Amino acid sequence: MAKRTTSQRLHARVMLVAAAMVLAFCVVAVNLARIMLVNGEEYKNKAEQNQLQDKELKPTRGVIYDKNGTVLAQSASAWKIYVNASSIPDNEKVRDFIADKLSSVLEDVDYETVREKTDESKSSYVVIKNRVEYDEKEAVVSVLDDKVTYTAVKKDDEGNTVSTSDKTFKLRLAVGIDDDVIRYYPYGSLASCVIGFTGSDGEGKGGIEAFYDDVLKGKPGRLITAKNGRSETMSNEYETVYAAENGAGLVLTIDTTIQRYLEEALEEVYVSSQGAGAYGIVMDVNTGAILGMANVPSYDLNNPYALTEDQKKEVELLEDENEQNEAKRGFYYKNWRNFLVSDTYEPGSVFKIVTTSAALESGTLDESYSYSCYGSIAVADQVIKCHNHSGHGYQQLREGLMNSCNPFFITVGQRLGQETFFKYFEAFGFTEKTGIDLPGEATPVAGSTYHPLDDMSIVDLSSSAFGQSFQLSAIQITTAISAIANGGYLLTPYVVEKTVDSNGNVLTEKQPVIKRQVISKETSQTVTSMMEDVVTKGTGKNAYVAGYHLAGKTGTSEKLSLGKGHYVASFGCFAPAYDPKIAVLIIVDEPVGYINGGQICTPIAAKVVENSLTYMNVEPQYTPEERAELDTPMQNYAGTDLRSAVADLEESGYTVETVGNGDRVTSQMPPYGVIIPKNGYVVLYTETDAEKITTEVPDFSGYSVYDVQAVARSVGLNATVSYNSSTNKNELVSYSQSIAAGTQVSKGTAVKVYFKTNSGVADFG
Repeated sequence: MAKRTTSQRLHARVMLVAAAMVLAFCVVAVNLARIMLVNGEEYKNKAEQNQLQDKELKPTRGVIYDKNGTVLAQSASAWKIYVNASSIPDNEKVRDFIADKLSSVLEDVDYETVREKTDESKSSYVVIKNRVEYDEKEAVVSVLDDKVTYTAVKKDDEGNTVSTSDKTFKLRLAVGIDDDVIRYYPYGSLASCVIGFTGSDGEGKGGIEAFYDDVLKGKPGRLITAKNGRSETMSNEYETVYAAENGAGLVLTIDTTIQRYLEEALEEVYVSSQGAGAYGIVMDVNTGAILGMANVPSYDLNNPYALTEDQKKEVELLEDENEQNEAKRGFYYKNWRNFLVSDTYEPGSVFKIVTTSAALESGTLDESYSYSCYGSIAVADQVIKCHNHSGHGYQQLREGLMNSCNPFFITVGQRLGQETFFKYFEAFGFTEKTGIDLPGEATPVAGSTYHPLDDMSIVDLSSSAFGQSFQLSAIQITTAISAIANGGYLLTPYVVEKTVDSNGNVLTEKQPVIKRQVISKETSQTVTSMMEDVVTKGTGKNAYVAGYHLAGKTGTSEKLSLGKGHYVASFGCFAPAYDPKIAVLIIVDEPVGYINGGQICTPIAAKVVENSLTYMNVEPQYTPEERAELDTPMQNYAGTDLRSAVADLEESGYTVETVGNGDRVTSQMPPYGVIIPKNGYVVLYTETDAEKITTEVPDFSGYSVYDVQAVARSVGLNATVSYNSSTNKNELVSYSQSIAAGTQVSKGTAVKVYFKTNSGVADFG
């Protein structure tokens, strides 16, 4: 074979290189095609992730107001502290440094917690603390430039040290600050069962925070920014902003003043009754608007996970950590649960107003219907007793309701019959939810919470007629009471009146919803008159308020599922009877000692009604007998001659004490306009710089009306007394006072003292 020439060999090499280049190009082309056509979307996403930063812009949660514009819940700017664990060198000294710095400036964040999070799977975003307020955030900012020197170690693939070098690490390389939001509740526990709270994720938990979460939370926005090759954010021209849409505000039907009256009264009966809980509702009878709703004990909306001291002790008794956590969760939900909406109970004798309404409206009987009670009645194979074991004797319908006689109402129920009774039971809304705009409303269940028509025995009918053997929620009972008050209209209760934007413009407004008319206006007026007699002369006499004409019904029920010894006391009412404005329901669960609603719930309801109607500027309308008992407003004697002032006061029956050497009155105690008894105590000062003389308020509990006024005068105080003027004064004992015993006050101060009787007010026993 002839040898190839040099040029031939060169040509062959060129062709070989060319072929290799073509092959390489083909490989690259094929890979490019595969990348572009097959994996293009994947690589595009990776590129965007490396080049773009997408940050959520949180909307501001809507403000919650009471009906008068008082802020009950509001969001404010806060910050979130996080670490970028992926940027932390693999060095113990650096991690210790970060943990030490952050735990020293962040409250309730310990060293060990931060230390663990600095190595949390090397994540680039590990939250150390949410909802950090301004001062705490600034404390973090102040240490961001702090640094630590550490020895960096470089190792080969086999783990051998190749080299070491000293390096400096700044805290800001790993610690970041993001915007966050904190939710404030200015009044702490006020209306907690209605408002609810937000969790660490900003979502509503309980109350209207949960029910109206979609309205309150708004819609998040986005901030998209570009990053350069060093992962630094580029200038604003590369930013795209999708603005957040802030949440709408809510205007509640709750009136903060009425809510406070309700909670103070419930706190009083919770303590005095030693009960498991005290609960109450105040409703506008003409609209269904809830003016007040409270559970006692309650919880602090700003610290919803706090346990009571008793709860803490129960948790500490458990040795297993899992059991402790389970117990805590149970207590949390117990504290947050709204008994008035989510729970049911046997209503007891309060329900007799429904049985009465059904009997009159259906024409089954009229007011003249009579029955003689001898202390018990036989129903099928059972004997059901009256709380008055010797019997009430002959009674007509009005007296039967006043006396809360169970045998009487068993006969009324039997006269109605199962079909008619159930017709009105259903019409008053007891087989359905009320539809209140709060979460967790109890669902009535046939055969469980009430007797269905097709399975109602004569015993079921008889016990149901006086409020036992079935269960209702407090909100169901309150809407029924309001229906009797307003002419027979069953309303849907509600707690949110309006939604508003950030400028206060109304977006939506709630209108009262009438479900149906369950009784006529005439029946409504008749039952109202009977209920007023319950308060003036019957088991509800401790709820009497001069001038405000309460109409009400007491109730005491036994928790049949728990056996004997477990009771629920209650009282439902509305006022004024001649022009109803508000309905009030007071419930005490598991009271100790006195267990009857007429003994423990009626005085509390009276306080709530009197305070609320006075606040609402409803003028009392006194009977001649009430007017004769009225205390009088203090006259103004400032600037008058001392001798003539003393003579005028003493002639009117007042005890007068003078202070100073002047001959003209410079000031007085009590001040002008304060209501005091006609035989009260007045201090007149004759020198402008005279020191006010003081006295200590006695403990009036357990005193008679006469003794309270005598003791008050003896220490230089004015005791204004509140009691049922139609009740024998010898039966009355004081149980509460407006100023706590032991308080030092100026002589002449007016102290209101409340009285009740325990005679003739029982409806269970």
